Amino acid sequence: MHEKPTILLPVRILEGESLPEGTRKLLSNVRVLLLGYHVVPEQTAPGQMQMQFEDRAQDRLAELESALESAGATVETRLVFTHEGQKTIDRMIYEHGCLAVLVPDMVRDPDDVLVPIRGTVGVDRLVRVVTGLFADTDASITLFHVAEPDETDEDARTLLDGVADRLTDVGIDEERIRLTIRRGDGALDSITEAAESADAIVMGETDPSIATFVFGMPAEKVADRFVGPVFIVQRERPDGIERD
Repeated sequence: MHEKPTILLPVRILEGESLPEGTRKLLSNVRVLLLGYHVVPEQTAPGQMQMQFEDRAQDRLAELESALESAGATVETRLVFTHEGQKTIDRMIYEHGCLAVLVPDMVRDPDDVLVPIRGTVGVDRLVRVVTGLFADTDASITLFHVAEPDETDEDARTLLDGVADRLTDVGIDEERIRLTIRRGDGALDSITEAAESADAIVMGETDPSIATFVFGMPAEKVADRFVGPVFIVQRERPDGIERD
């Protein structure tokens, strides 16, 4: 039995955000840290806003928690009123050992999952997320690599074969795994083009600064250009310590 990864699902709790179709089923085999947060105007104290709206926010958070649990997910919730929404998300990632953050969008039964591979860094975490989400499904897993100009086809194939072997070692049938190598175009354009035929993406965080993870990093740009859920696998904690 593979270990369930923890996925962070941030929801702007007072802005009417709901779970897109298919989200509950997509997260049914993992642990979910459901973060309900509200960004408070700079001139307003977070505590003041919390006193006014906490009951309403908690009721909505409980509804979302119940919906996820009814599909099989293990759910933990946090409610935060803050001036710094991004810093709150970053802190939750590290405090709770979240392997990935979900940028949600509508999905039915995912038949094809795109997994861009940039290099060997972070492959362990990427494999854990893909396994936790899709090992017990019939989805095809497309391992996708945009080769560097000085990278040989053999090196690129060796990279993808290594990831494929890791996935088969944890129980994913090798017939479900496809390997794709691209050359010529930029990584972002190549991934976006490949994503047109995929139902979901699992990709690594590519910016060295964790503070840019949600708004502005390449993975988020893919999410902006792709109709479907995107799981952004986070870099390892700087001190090497993981907490579940």
